[in-house]
Amino acid sequence: MKRTIASFAAFIALLTASPAFAQATPDFGKVEIKATQLAPDFWTLEGQGGTISVLTGNDGILLVDSQFAPLTDKLVAAIRKFSDKPIRFLVDTHVHPDHVGGNGNFAKLGATIFARDQLRWRMEHPNPAADGTPGKPAPEQALPVVTYNASLSIHVDGEDVRLLPVVAAHTDGDTVVSFPGHDIIAAGDIFRSVGYPYVDLASGGTLAGILEGLSEIVDRSGPATKIIPGHGPIVDRNAVLAQRDLILAVRAKVQKLIEQGRSVDEAIAAHPTAEFDARVPQSAQTADRFVRWVYAEVQANR
Repeated sequence: MKRTIASFAAFIALLTASPAFAQATPDFGKVEIKATQLAPDFWTLEGQGGTISVLTGNDGILLVDSQFAPLTDKLVAAIRKFSDKPIRFLVDTHVHPDHVGGNGNFAKLGATIFARDQLRWRMEHPNPAADGTPGKPAPEQALPVVTYNASLSIHVDGEDVRLLPVVAAHTDGDTVVSFPGHDIIAAGDIFRSVGYPYVDLASGGTLAGILEGLSEIVDRSGPATKIIPGHGPIVDRNAVLAQRDLILAVRAKVQKLIEQGRSVDEAIAAHPTAEFDARVPQSAQTADRFVRWVYAEVQANR
């Protein structure tokens, strides 16, 4: 058992230290916000980081995710082009800074922040940097003030917004947000429509959880449901089903490689994603990271 835990810890270190996980600081001054209307009272905002969902109406505005802090003014300016109502609610789908970085700014504007208990804890106790530098806790104002670990509803603008926790998926604090009256689901990074799937093992994510999360999205979707990924173009349930099947297929291939005694680098070199690469946007940038994650999980659970 100790050997398994040590091996898993080593894999996490490899994953988080990998150059594939490093991100250069964006030039936020050059970022432009793209607004897309999905319904008379529903929009998405794309800038730098995770896609934001925006529900508007006479009761006020509900946001899903907040992107990076330096973009708040641009995001608010984009919102003001289609609504002058106050920003009342903000739901965080997970802890990564491209999704929660603007929390403090929106809180100052009057937004009440909702998120999982685990997400708040991780904002208070962030992981160290790859070089071992201790993480800096989020300021009090950026922290969620309403936390939950069971399904929760926010009744606003004629919609029963459903906050659906998914245990240990992309991270250990994920939420899928359903807008049943609009037939729209905001998936956060449990589902991305660009690149191969990514699970943050250092933040409590798991392969079993990501599969559960994808199933949750599919189960709550119909043929016309618009699914807003954490990153990438909006899709339907068929794309989510395809990603779930892809993960299962690659996991089976990696399992065989591990049974053959292949190391993680040898498994990557065997290119178990080859049959899917042509169908996955940004596959060249994300395939190795994906295989490294799947290898770590399969090896740890042997």
